[in-house]
Formats: sequence, structure tokens, C-alpha cells
Amino acid sequence: LLKGGAFGGNRGLRPIPPEKGIFPLDHLHQCDTEKKGYLDCLKSSGHKSEQCRHLSKTYLECRMAKNLMAKQDMSELGFSGVTELDSIVEKER
Repeated sequence: LLKGGAFGGNRGLRPIPPEKGIFPLDHLHQCDTEKKGYLDCLKSSGHKSEQCRHLSKTYLECRMAKNLMAKQDMSELGFSGVTELDSIVEKER
């Protein structure tokens, strides 16, 4: 007997919410400049995210400033001491 349901879902089990909860989408495009900068950096670096960390940090800071995500210390998000200089040094490696 199959326990997964018709499409593989576990019926009767409650879904587990994401750790950080939900956050609103940027429908008003308040952080588009920061997002575009980060995505352009990823594309030009061959998707090496280490080289674009400073832009990722800037994008998240914008989202927090515009109340598009909960305010949180950047070090808790893995950005302790991340500066543009760190990304430039990583790019040269």
C-alpha cells in the first residue's frame, strides 16, 4: 500500500514553515538597482558569488531598509566584515 498520496505528497503530515518565515516581494521595485548590480556581477564573474558578496550585502541592506525583510544583523547572515575590497581581492585570485 502506498502512503504518499496520489502525487507523492504525504497526506496528514503538516508542512514545516521556512526558518525565516515569509517576506514580501519587491512589487514596487524599490531595490531593483541593487538587485541588477548583483545579478550583473554574477554574470560577469561566471557565477562566482564570492566576488559579488558586497553587492549581495547591499541588496539585503536595501530590502531591510524598505521593510521587505526583517531587520537582522549582517553578521548573522554571514556578512561579518564583508566589504567591496574583499570582493576585489577574491576576484584577483
